[in-house]
Amino acid sequence: MRNGRLVSLVLGGVVCLTGLVGCNTVPREDYDAVMAESTQLRAELASTRERLASASSRNSQLEQDLLLAQSEVEKALANGTTGFEGIEGTTLSSRGADVVVGVAGDVLFDSGKVDLKNSSRQTLDQIASVINTQYAGRQIRIEGYTDTDPIRKSAWKTNERLSAERAMSVEAYLVSKGVDNDRIYSAAFGPAQQRGSKAQSRRVEIVVLQ
Repeated sequence: MRNGRLVSLVLGGVVCLTGLVGCNTVPREDYDAVMAESTQLRAELASTRERLASASSRNSQLEQDLLLAQSEVEKALANGTTGFEGIEGTTLSSRGADVVVGVAGDVLFDSGKVDLKNSSRQTLDQIASVINTQYAGRQIRIEGYTDTDPIRKSAWKTNERLSAERAMSVEAYLVSKGVDNDRIYSAAFGPAQQRGSKAQSRRVEIVVLQ
């Protein structure tokens, strides 16, 4: 819309100038003003086209970078070089260019609870170590999920709240193991994105963001 308006104004200015010169009745200062406006509009049009070309180039480069990063993650998963391989109780996958480490809720928590099991700490210790050594500086999102069973015997009134508290428990533990608090945060999904079984749906996913 902006480009079209600038072109119209520039062309309109040229038409006006033609009429002004032909009639020979316009004061010199008016003629100069129209000429100056026409020059300014032409410059604005050229600048706008330059910015659009630059933005298009940057967008193409970002798309190429994203495809490359996604390819590298897929290759690392295929070759077993993400660093998270072999950690007990975890699954590995990718989401675009992000690495996703899944940990079953039953590995981390007792039913309806948000305090980490003592037995889960070795798993989280290993995850924290990989994050600190191989993914230093990368943003980390801790995602909490539950099954669809209504809350009955828990202090947490909803599955959304339960998933939030669990995600924050994992986040706090990873921070205690050296993951920078400025680059980690939690997100709660409750019963959204169910898996094949209720046990699989109860999980925490540790997402290493690109």
